[in-house]
Formats: sequence, C-alpha cells, structure tokens
Amino acid sequence: MGLKAASRVRPRLLMVRLRLSIVPVVCVLLASGGASAQPAAGQAAASQVLTLDQALQYALDHYPAVRAAVEQIAASTAGVSVARAAYLPRLDSVWQSNRATANNIFGQVLPQSVIPAMSGPALPLASSQSVWGSAAGALLSWEPFDFGLRQATVAGAEAAVTRARASETLTRLDVQGAVGAAFLGVLAAERGVTATQADVDRRDVLARAAHTLADNQLRPGAEASRADAERAAAQTRFIQSRQSLTLAQTTMARVLGVTTGTIAIDGANLLDQLPAADVNAGGATAHPLAQAHQAAVDVARAQEDVLARTDLPRLYLQSSVFARGSGANPNGQLSGGFDGLGLDRANWAAGVQIVFPNVFDFTSLRARKAAAFASERVETALYDEALLTIASQRQAAAAMVEAARAVAANMPLQLSAAQQSEAQARARYQAGLASIVEVADTQSLLAQAELQDQLARVDVWRALLAEAVAQGTLTSFLALVRPPSGAR
Repeated sequence: MGLKAASRVRPRLLMVRLRLSIVPVVCVLLASGGASAQPAAGQAAASQVLTLDQALQYALDHYPAVRAAVEQIAASTAGVSVARAAYLPRLDSVWQSNRATANNIFGQVLPQSVIPAMSGPALPLASSQSVWGSAAGALLSWEPFDFGLRQATVAGAEAAVTRARASETLTRLDVQGAVGAAFLGVLAAERGVTATQADVDRRDVLARAAHTLADNQLRPGAEASRADAERAAAQTRFIQSRQSLTLAQTTMARVLGVTTGTIAIDGANLLDQLPAADVNAGGATAHPLAQAHQAAVDVARAQEDVLARTDLPRLYLQSSVFARGSGANPNGQLSGGFDGLGLDRANWAAGVQIVFPNVFDFTSLRARKAAAFASERVETALYDEALLTIASQRQAAAAMVEAARAVAANMPLQLSAAQQSEAQARARYQAGLASIVEVADTQSLLAQAELQDQLARVDVWRALLAEAVAQGTLTSFLALVRPPSGAR
C-alpha cells in the first residue's frame, strides 16, 4: 500500500494499545464501585436482568392496574358481608336528658321533624318555668321473612364479586399481554441495533477500500464519495435503531411499573430455537373478556330480581323497653332541683309490624324495572359482541402464527443468498469487474436480510403471544417460554 497506508496503520496500532492499557484500569474502577455502591430504593427493578417469564410476573406484582383490580375484589367481597348483615336483627338504643317547659295543649300536629313531641295532660295555666326530663329505651326489630328481598340483594352482591374477579383476570391478561409485547419490542430493537451495527462495519470497510483505491488512482474519486454516503446512511440507520431501542425500553419500564432507570432483558433463549407447538385453544366462553361481560349480565339480572321484590310487604317482629322521668307533676306543680333526671316510669312492648310499600310509588318502580331490563339487554348485547371479538382475534392470531412461521422458515434462504451476493460483489469490485454501486446494493440487501432474519424470529413469538391473549390465558405460552428443566 505504500507510505500513505503505513502512516495510517501506525496511529491505529497506537490507539489499540492505548485502549488495551485502559481496560484493566476501567475494570478495577468498576469492580471497586460495584462493591461499595448500594442499589437505590426505586431502582431495584432497573438493575435486574429480566427474562420474559420474570417480566410478566413482575408486572403482575407491581403494576398499579393489577393492584386496583385486586382491591376492587376486596371491596365487592365486603359488599356481600354488608348484604348478609340484613339477616341479623336490629337493636337500637337511646338516652336523652333535657331542660324544657311543660306547657302542653290538646290538638293534632301533622307529622314533621321540627316541633318536639310532648306527653301528659294540658295544664290550666301556662308557665315559663322549666324542669328536667329524661328518657331511655331500646328497640329490637327482626324481619323473619321478606319474600326473597334479602336473598336477591345478597345474590346481587355475589354477582358483583364475580364481576370484579373476572375484571381482575382480564386486567392481568391485558397487563401480561402489554408486558410481553413490550419485552419482544425491546428484543426486536436490540436485534435491530446489532444488524445496523454490522451494516455500519461493512460500509466502513468498503469506504476504506474505496478511498485506498481512489488514493492510488485505481478507482475514480466518485466511488469513494458514494462509499462515504452509504456509510453515513448506515450510521443514520444505526442512530435511529438506538433511538428505537431507548423508546422500547421506556415503554417496557412503564408497563412494568418502574419509574426510574432502564430495563435490561434476557431474551437469548427465545431466539435460539423456535417452539414447534402452538398455543392450546380453549372455549370462547372461558375467555376473561366473555366472563366479565357474563358477570355484568348476572349483575343486571340480580338488580331486576331485587326490584321485583321491592313492592312486596315486609313483616317485622319488634320488642321495646323504655323508661322516662320528668320534673313536672300531673297536678301542674313543677318539682325543683334535679328531679326528672332519674327514670320514674318504665314500660315494655312487643308486637308484629307489617310495612306496606308506598302505593303511589308504582310509577317510579315501573320506570326502574324498565331501566333494569334495558341494562340487561345492553349487557347481553355486549356479551355477544365480546364473543365475536374473541373469535375474530383468534382467527387473526392463527393467521399471524402461520405467516410468521412461514417467514421464519424462509429467512435462512434469503439470508444465505444475500450473503453470497454480497461476497461475490465485493470480490468482483476488488478485481475491478464491478462498480461501487453494485457492492452498495448487495450490502443493502444483506443488511435488510439480516434485520428481517432477526425480526422474523421475534415475530413468531409475537404471534404466539397474540394467540395466547386471544385464547384468554398465557399458561400454554409460558410453557413454551420456560426452557425445560434439564436445559437450564
């Protein structure tokens, strides 16, 4: 190559030696820093390298939507306890002391909540003097039967629990699907960075060779400029792939519930060998989406059952014990001092009470029943729509799996042909039989084939994940993800 080539080689050798001398120092610094540093409280998840299985489990343990769904189940379960408490008897008690005048009068007062009630005879003369009064009592009330109203209320509360559980299962499925898609997105972005970096390296070698030939006037300078342009374009694609990787890692951190730091993944075992089996299919009605809508239908029907029993009479067994004291005497004299603070007379009472509903409430009740019937029809229609959605998703996922497997099987042929074409073009270029344009075109085909070969394997896992989500459970998908016990 002459003196010019030798002058370019010597600085590179010096740079290599300098880098090799720096490596031990950097390793020592990293080792000492790692021994003394402690992970921050909010960055524990970012410092871990997660497999797909571990990422799915981490999201279930930390993602806010899952925690909210679990708490919703707890709230609905408490609602069942509240509904069952209606079967228990009711015991109310009261104590009061007051200072008031004793001027009573004959006559009626319409029911209201403003004027306090009075008892005793009407005195011949009014007086502004006041006396003490006291009262204490307890009322025990029990409803032995209610024509099924309480049972319908409990059934409605239990239906709400079933709906909350179905929603929680659906939330878990959605979160796992999002995490799986984000994980595979990061894996695809990493493979994209690897492929574009390899393209940059090839373009760099070609550019150096083109400049060497142009410097020695064996090739025109335009070919060196074309090689520089191809190298710059490859470098741009590499920068864009790094950006895509950063965005994919940000998405991964969000769906995992991690607020700081970056996420590192370990997906090497996924691309080593693609699974031959597909995700097992199940019934459409077992899908969490269908179960959630079916639970909504059950809640609407339970509400109808409650309204159907609202206009029936209710029977109560009641017993009361009460006592009163007053500083006013029947002869009109008022006792002074603290008379009336004690309880002077005691009574008890027991009986049966039948409460009839408001006769004029039939218009409102009929409207509420109509609304409940309409809600049931709405939820039934949404349930039918959910079944159609599940069937469509399963068909689309099956087509995705079939196409992804076909593409993955075809990519080795495309990659091998692209590699041979690029090698032959470089040989022809070095022999002076081909132009730089031919080599650049074959390198573009090779870069595209390498990237597609990596993404084709990721796409198979994406299709399997979509198929598992469409089936409503990731159990069989996780069985494909987890390596055999002897393969670890």
